[in-house]
Amino acid sequence: MTAVRTLAGLERAEFAALLHELTPEQWSVSSLCEGWTVRDVVAHTIAYLGQSRARLIMNMVRTRFDIDRLNAKGLRDSAGLAPEQLIRLMHQGGRPSGAAALYGGRVALIECLIHQQDIRRPLGLLRTIPEERLRVSLNFARFSPVIGGARRTHGARLVATDMDWSAGRGPEVRGTGEALLLAMTGRAESVAGELAGEGTTLLR
Repeated sequence: MTAVRTLAGLERAEFAALLHELTPEQWSVSSLCEGWTVRDVVAHTIAYLGQSRARLIMNMVRTRFDIDRLNAKGLRDSAGLAPEQLIRLMHQGGRPSGAAALYGGRVALIECLIHQQDIRRPLGLLRTIPEERLRVSLNFARFSPVIGGARRTHGARLVATDMDWSAGRGPEVRGTGEALLLAMTGRAESVAGELAGEGTTLLR
């Protein structure tokens, strides 16, 4: 099995490669994150993962552990960065460190993986997520208190239709591993048409 830190580095490198392909117009397209453009998502990803652990704790205290306020601060701090600068910063963070290295690099992996999909889907730049990266992210989303995957899918059994992965108890929710991950990370509405089973009514 490939080390999680290596998987995180590969995911971030793929994210950076994607950014090179974007046109100026695509940077302004709305993402899956409500109220955020493609540029906002990229800036958020870099700002969040670029913090030291001490800085992350300090920022969380300053924003009273309000994730929305923390994210808004990150966007304000990076407001003056042009796409070219954001691309360069995305390249520079290939090896998880600081906040990105939390949980053995799982934070870096899932942040880059989810936020890639946040911009790929609206832009129609779909991809097949490597299964090993997807599996690690699915498992991490289930127990991470920040992501809240278990809370959002409480009372349902998640069953991937394109890989050997399942979790939870209760009425089934069936879909691709990607769709299940997006549902666990608060994007259930975006993948509603890709999920099936009686448990879909339980998704939050």
